[in-house]
Amino acid sequence: MLADAESIAASAEEEVVLEGLVEAEKLAAERLDELQRSKAAYYNLEQQYSGFVKRSKADALAAHDRGVHEIVEALIPVLDDIELARQHGDLTGPFLPIAEKLDATLGRFGVVRYGAVGEPFDPVIHEALMHSHAPDVSESTVQMVLQPGYRTADRIIRAARVAVVDPEA
Repeated sequence: MLADAESIAASAEEEVVLEGLVEAEKLAAERLDELQRSKAAYYNLEQQYSGFVKRSKADALAAHDRGVHEIVEALIPVLDDIELARQHGDLTGPFLPIAEKLDATLGRFGVVRYGAVGEPFDPVIHEALMHSHAPDVSESTVQMVLQPGYRTADRIIRAARVAVVDPEA
């Protein structure tokens, strides 16, 4: 009888241990599931933040570029007057260093003045205001630059306004 009691006690103890083990395994599985969900949520949040940072940097750069373009567009009449004064030899005295500083400042912002006599005519970057024909040219060529063009690396701010000479047909 004592053996039966010990057997029953051992069996009950074993059953309690097994129930505790099952309960512990169940709790561990729940905690593991919570951990995996938390890791997935963290990963998603990290990806969203990374995307936000990239978009913010791109937006800031685009806003800077828009600002540069808007300022240059507003300054184009002044730049045209300075260029005309330069062509007529009137850009002298104390105004010359100011004009040079303005050109240097535009250069620091990536703004380039372009358009030269003799370069091939390209309707993407040139606006033809005058047109003529000549036998001594083999392709459409810029004959005269009426107003220079301005561009940045990725955008034409104003096309160069030019006179074009075409080959005779």
